[in-house]
Amino acid sequence: VQLQASGGGEVQTGESLTLACTQSGNRDKDVNAGWYRQKPGEQREWVASIASNGETYYRDSLKGRFTISRDNSKKTVYLRINSLKSEDTAIYYCNSANAWGQGTQVTVSS
Repeated sequence: VQLQASGGGEVQTGESLTLACTQSGNRDKDVNAGWYRQKPGEQREWVASIASNGETYYRDSLKGRFTISRDNSKKTVYLRINSLKSEDTAIYYCNSANAWGQGTQVTVSS
């Protein structure tokens, strides 16, 4: 299984981004998936998950600004981040089927 994360970039405070994670090499496209992030100098932390049945779960502190979704026909999981804050600056990783994507950098500046 290979995961390709994309959608990161440099944005201003208050803007929005949608990250995408596309899976390849796995015949089972309906698997659980999650997003994690690693801020500079900190450990990787869980952000959100989406189950194969579409149920979603979020880190308590991020509820309301983050939305995880999936398009099974495209084998892609998305993470929409609204009202970006400087503390959202991190490398965002996706995880699915025991594999990790390479990460996509999100930098938020004021």
